[in-house]
Amino acid sequence: MLQAWALDGIGEIAAGDDLVAVIAEAAGDALADGDILVVTSKIVSKAEGRFVRAGDREDAITAETVRVVAERTWPNGSRTRIVESRLGIIAAAAGVDASNTPEGTVLLLPEDPDASARAIAEGLRSRLGARVGVIVSDTLGRAWRDGQTDQAIGAAGVHVFEDLRGQTDAQGRELAVTQPCAADELASAADLVKGKASGRPVAVIRGRGDLVGELDLPGARSILRPAERDMFHTGAEESYRAGYEAGRSA
Repeated sequence: MLQAWALDGIGEIAAGDDLVAVIAEAAGDALADGDILVVTSKIVSKAEGRFVRAGDREDAITAETVRVVAERTWPNGSRTRIVESRLGIIAAAAGVDASNTPEGTVLLLPEDPDASARAIAEGLRSRLGARVGVIVSDTLGRAWRDGQTDQAIGAAGVHVFEDLRGQTDAQGRELAVTQPCAADELASAADLVKGKASGRPVAVIRGRGDLVGELDLPGARSILRPAERDMFHTGAEESYRAGYEAGRSA
């Protein structure tokens, strides 16, 4: 049986705060071997001091961008940029967050989310004696579908994929490509109990101890699809424009 609950008692996080100590105190003696903690990336970024001065959020987005995937300016003058950030993550606004931050600042994603997850997992295992896994999650949109879901941007001590390839289905047919991204599914499940405005940024998931392993397992960066297998490199308008320009110059 899968269980999920959010931890109470985690207050506002400031730069330099010890997240291991904060989470351990909130968890008390509730954690057990095989539990997976899903930690919202915002508190990781805050603890790591990832604030930058930014009178204009757009400048901060530009600084974090390595490639523009799609860009639109809407009739009301607002601008949307879907970009690849330095972390390789495709996201709106490069994950730059201006909500719940000091005036005149924005918050960047963690410097290395996998390393952040590893530090938290290692610290909790040492402090509490429970063999837990950790996922660092962030809210991302999806191509072709409205709405957002939480996904894993960092992971440690967790098998991020549940590889079913080579097994057979109920009719005896071999599964050739079935490889659920368990880390993303766990991140989304955790968000249902954390909520977006409840002040509970850490959730515990119990019942999937089979996914918990050593701290040197591949992290969430292994989820990112390599460029050579990227079938959707740019947005529709951007692809059309590039093809048009290439045809004109041929």
